[in-house]
Amino acid sequence: MTSTFTAQSDEVIDIGSRLELFVDDYLIDKMTGAELRLHKPTPGEVAIIHDKPWEGNVCFYHTVFQDGDHFKMYHRGAHYDEQAEEITHQVVCYAESKDGIHWNKPELGIVDFKGSKKNSIIWDGIGSHNFAPFKDANPNCKQDEKYKAIASGEGGLYPFKSPDGIHWSLMSEKPVITKGAFDSQNLAFWDITRNRYVDFHRGFTEGVRAIMTCTSTDFLNWTDPVWLEYPGAPLEHLYTNQITPYYRAPHIFMGFPKRFMPSRRVLEHRYSGVSDAVFMTSRDGLSFKRWGEAIIRPGLQKERWGNRNNMIAWGILETKSDIPGTPNELSLYSMEGYYQGESCQMRRFTLRIDGFISMQAPLKGGEFVTKPLVFEGKELVINFSTSAAGSVRVEIQNAEGEAIEGFELADSAENYGDKIERVVTWKGGSDVSKLAGKSIRLRFVIKDADLYSLRFR
Repeated sequence: MTSTFTAQSDEVIDIGSRLELFVDDYLIDKMTGAELRLHKPTPGEVAIIHDKPWEGNVCFYHTVFQDGDHFKMYHRGAHYDEQAEEITHQVVCYAESKDGIHWNKPELGIVDFKGSKKNSIIWDGIGSHNFAPFKDANPNCKQDEKYKAIASGEGGLYPFKSPDGIHWSLMSEKPVITKGAFDSQNLAFWDITRNRYVDFHRGFTEGVRAIMTCTSTDFLNWTDPVWLEYPGAPLEHLYTNQITPYYRAPHIFMGFPKRFMPSRRVLEHRYSGVSDAVFMTSRDGLSFKRWGEAIIRPGLQKERWGNRNNMIAWGILETKSDIPGTPNELSLYSMEGYYQGESCQMRRFTLRIDGFISMQAPLKGGEFVTKPLVFEGKELVINFSTSAAGSVRVEIQNAEGEAIEGFELADSAENYGDKIERVVTWKGGSDVSKLAGKSIRLRFVIKDADLYSLRFR
C-alpha cells in the first residue's frame, strides 16, 4: 500500500549526486517493519606492536590517514613504570604502511633518544603528550604547511606545520585555543564542505569528560568553543572523540568516542575504569546522533578490560580484503594491552564500505519512504546485502507519495545479492534522468536485507 503525504516545498532535500548513508533518520519520513541497525566491525590481526625502547605500554592517541600511495600512522611513544608509578618518557612516533595492514617503523634520524637517533621519533617537545596531525585539504594552504597538527602545552592547544609530515615546527609560540581541558587527543582538520578548519577537543561539563568544538579560517585564530549536543543520549564520559569527515561523504562527520566507565574494574590495577567505543554522526558538526550500544566491545580478550583500552585511532582507512574476489573494506584500529607488561598494541578491525549503519528488515518484510528529495543523475545506485531469500525493491513516488508510472513497485527488479554498488532497474531500464530536478520520494521494500547507502549518478 502506498501512503499519502502532504509535503511543503521547504522540506525538500537536495541531495544532488552525493552519497547518502543511512547513519541517521535525515532522509527518512516513515518506516514500517524496518529499523536502523548498528553494525560491529570484525576483529582481525594485530596491526602494530609498540615494543621499541622509545615506545612502551602506554602508547596512545593514534592517528592514521592515507597519503598518496601509502598510509601514515602517528602516536605517542610512552611507557608506564609500575614500580616507580610514573611515565618514563613521552615522544611523538611515526609508522608507515603500503597496505594499511603491515606497518613498519622507519629509522628517521631526527630525535635523539637515550644517545641514538636510530628511531621512529618525529618530535620531542611541547605537545608530545597528544600530537594529532592531519594532511591539510585546504586548496590555499602553503607549501610548507601541507601537514598540520594541534597538541596541548601550557595554557592550551598549539598549532604545528610540516612540509612532509615528518619534519615539524611550531606555528605559534602561544596557544591558539585556550578554553577547555586538553589532556586528551584533541583534533583539527579542514572541513571541505564548509571551507574552514574545525577543532574538537576535551572539556568537562556536569562532572563528565565532554567535547567542545570551534572553527577557524587560518588555523591560528579560532572562535570561542561550544559544546557538542547529543539529543536523546545519556550523560557519559567521552574520553576521546575521533571525529572525522567520512571520506566518501565528507558532509557527514563520524565520531568514535572512547566511552569511559571510571568506577568499574575488571583487572587489578592501580587505576580503575573500563572502556568501549561508541559511534556517532553529525551533519552540522554540532548536533550528533550517538548510539548507546558499543560499536567495539572489550570482548573476550582479558587485556582489553584494563583501564583505558579500546580507544579507536583517529582515521578510517580503505584497505584490501584478504578474501579473494571481494571488494575493499574499511579498517579501524583499536588499543589493547594498555598499562600491561612492557608494550601495548593496536588491533585492526574491518567493516564493509559504508557499513556502519543499515536500514534492515526481517524476511517477513519491512519498508520505508524518504522525505521529498531532489537529485542529479541518470541512475540510482545502492549499497546493500541480502540473504539468499532476501530482496530489495524500489519505487519512485512524487512528493505527495503517489507512484510514478514506470517506476512503481511492481515494475522494480528484485535486487538480491551483496554489492557495494548495484544499479537499480525497473521494467523500462535504469534511466531516471527525466525525474532529475523534480521533487520525488523513494520507497524501499526490503526483506532479510540491509541497505547501507544510496546515490544518484
